[in-house]
Amino acid sequence: MALDGVDLEIQDGEFVSLVGPSGAGKSTLIKMLIKEDRPTSGKVVLDDIDLADLPDKEIPFLRRKIGTIFQDFRLLESKNALENVAFALEVAGADDEEIIKDVDQVLAIVGLADKKKNFPKELSGGEKQRLAIARALVHRPKIILADEPTGNLDMVNSFDVVKLLWRINELGTTVILATHDDKIVNTVGKRVISMEKGKIVRDQLKDGKYII
Repeated sequence: MALDGVDLEIQDGEFVSLVGPSGAGKSTLIKMLIKEDRPTSGKVVLDDIDLADLPDKEIPFLRRKIGTIFQDFRLLESKNALENVAFALEVAGADDEEIIKDVDQVLAIVGLADKKKNFPKELSGGEKQRLAIARALVHRPKIILADEPTGNLDMVNSFDVVKLLWRINELGTTVILATHDDKIVNTVGKRVISMEKGKIVRDQLKDGKYII
């Protein structure tokens, strides 16, 4: 889905829900922020960097400021929980002592300290998504981008994931959550941006709830 005239500013520390039906442009907007997609016109500025001016060799460093969570988890099936999270730090060149400390800490934050030796196939859907969140958190990103992170989960696990994202936001991390679930949006009770056909059609919050 192409974006059309999107004009949007998100402040440090905000929790923003992007809502709209499939094909509204939510995922495209998220891909723009990690320079996976590029605009044909206009600007995408992230952390005061115009992404159009960012050389391709610098993209991995940009993405280390961002933790990205997907609907389909994107875990490495051949690695256990600890190794899945550690891999993100290994790619960034962290030393072994730092990896062990940070991985243990982040697995405890998401409630998976007792599952570190389990492989993805041995985890429930909710546990897989919490593992994906741990992997996104481990390099201490300034921003979390969550693209339909509850799409494959039941309601109980969905609310657990959203409560975890809310907690992360309370610690100062900017969170951008793309979802089509009005119950999730109402639970969060933060700023809501509604998209349709590549356009922003509403950017508001009223009485702590957004009604689709």
